[in-house]
Amino acid sequence: MTAGRVLAVPRLRGGRLVISWAAQIVAAGIMGQTLFFKFTGASEAVALFEQLGVEPWGRLGLGVIELVLVVMLLVPRAAVLGGLGTVGLMLGALGSHLAVLGIEVGGDGGTLFALAVVTLAAAATVVWARRRVLVLLLKGVAARRATRG
Repeated sequence: MTAGRVLAVPRLRGGRLVISWAAQIVAAGIMGQTLFFKFTGASEAVALFEQLGVEPWGRLGLGVIELVLVVMLLVPRAAVLGGLGTVGLMLGALGSHLAVLGIEVGGDGGTLFALAVVTLAAAATVVWARRRVLVLLLKGVAARRATRG
């Protein structure tokens, strides 16, 4: 792979394309709607991040990361990386729920926890559907490292 060469991304077709886009929209939609609460300092978001001990920087920092991931999920060439990032973010969110927050937060009946599970499943589906792109990206990174020597 030469410097400046653009990676050819395999095109999804048929059912895999529909499944990927549906999952991308679900994950981006769930994360996108939470951004309003994070960025406006809604009392529920502030209370949650205070309980985690990372208010306000954790709330704002994670909001920026989520915004980047939402955009990546909606750009086909970046969707697999957005999916991977979202998987990592949701594993962290679920870990926070299980270790600190609990499944039910602020009397929400477990809604935030359930949304994190759905987002994790959607992001994992994106990664699965676009796994060929991920393999090509990893091969490209390995090839660049080998040429640097």
